[in-house]
Amino acid sequence: MLVPLYEAVYRRLDVGTGTRLLGLGCGSGLALLMAASRGAAVTGVDGSSPERTALARERLLPEGWGAHARADARVVEGAPEDAAGASGAPYNVVTAFEPIGCLAGDSEGLGELLARATPLAGRGAPVVLVGWGPPERCATSTVLRVATKLADPLRGTAGWRLALRDDLEEVAQRAGLRPDGSGRVACPFGYANMDNAVRGLLSTGLFDAAIASTDPVQVNKELAEALHPYRRPDGTVWMPNVFRYLIARTP
Repeated sequence: MLVPLYEAVYRRLDVGTGTRLLGLGCGSGLALLMAASRGAAVTGVDGSSPERTALARERLLPEGWGAHARADARVVEGAPEDAAGASGAPYNVVTAFEPIGCLAGDSEGLGELLARATPLAGRGAPVVLVGWGPPERCATSTVLRVATKLADPLRGTAGWRLALRDDLEEVAQRAGLRPDGSGRVACPFGYANMDNAVRGLLSTGLFDAAIASTDPVQVNKELAEALHPYRRPDGTVWMPNVFRYLIARTP
């Protein structure tokens, strides 16, 4: 779903052979695979889901790569400190592609992650942060309110907040990074039908807390209802979104 974003960032940073990339919150590994296929040596770290890190490792098996992929890709299940390279060489690109800007407090979590990860990067290395665009330009943001409401029924959507223009800059500055450019990328979420849309969104992990605290059948029902306005006459589901990325530099 964020493939256009990954492509835009990798083009801008000229990711390829010679790149040593650390992917924070790498999830199922698609962004790592795309960097590896450009020739980068990639390391992903994620402690949120053993299932997704297992999928990331599977995706990074050599037979899944393009012709220029490197043979030193790895995925670490744990904390950023666990991703220190065996060779001791610093990373020269760090990515945090998990978007912030939907829940109060998500920027603080990213700041803590960066503070632990940036010591593994070389001086002046680019660090990529990503945020949801304004809600009026992100159809999916309204659907994600369902996850917030079901995860904490007593608070409802009280933890929800609008994406703010300077969110990413504030996170970067708190982590001791120097902002050095930004961009916006359209990333529409499209699905063949409603069932695929529900399964696809559930697979992102954004609804894990809701499923843990609510009947999964209820989660599916309310998610499908929230998706209904984006169902087109041919049965496909289409949600236009815009994401913003910031490139910051390590000291």
